[in-house]
Amino acid sequence: MSQFSAQQSIGEIVAMMPKAGDVFRKYRIDFCCGGHRPLAEAIREQGLDEQEVLKALDDMYEETKKTTSRTDFLNISSSDLIDYVVNKHHAYLKTNLPIVSELTTTILRVHGPHHMELFDVHKQFHALKTELEQHLIKEEELLFPLIKQHDAEPSDELIEKINKVMKETEDEHVSAGDILKELRRITKEYEIPAGVCPTFEKTYHMLQEVEADLFQHIHLENNILFRRYAR
Repeated sequence: MSQFSAQQSIGEIVAMMPKAGDVFRKYRIDFCCGGHRPLAEAIREQGLDEQEVLKALDDMYEETKKTTSRTDFLNISSSDLIDYVVNKHHAYLKTNLPIVSELTTTILRVHGPHHMELFDVHKQFHALKTELEQHLIKEEELLFPLIKQHDAEPSDELIEKINKVMKETEDEHVSAGDILKELRRITKEYEIPAGVCPTFEKTYHMLQEVEADLFQHIHLENNILFRRYAR
């Protein structure tokens, strides 16, 4: 019998087993912005085999059991979860967004005349970069302090403020997710054209790294942290 059910929400499964995100990425199942949906709905929409997906999740579950240490995101405090998101995911973006910005500009200059899609890659990535830079500031300077303040001194007024900012940040998550999907479409799933330089390959590799990190980052916020305060 499977450890999971297709009737569970996608986000719930990843919350229970973070490595499920690797399975969902393989099957192109959105577990961050689309984490509220039942797994069965995504399987049906994408024409996937339900038993195959559940078996892949069960296999990952068995593999994960062998790992002795992992963070229980469902049960850690909101303050600790916020600190984890800031120290791991926000720090990752602050370090790597400028690097990928330079890389996309470099390959546009070198390969753009022969690979016109790079003009759109450059445009979409820099739209994402601008959105994320503002988004991180909003979370670190406004939303996260409000949540920590509420945990120390709960009040209806703070919950109202938290929910207003959460709605804005969730909308920004959807916008970032849409750009990531568009980048995959433009690049034909990050297919490396023949005859390009190592910098081109590195750029596409790092774009996929940014995508994977963002999916986990958004999942932790949308499907775990924000659910604790949603009204």
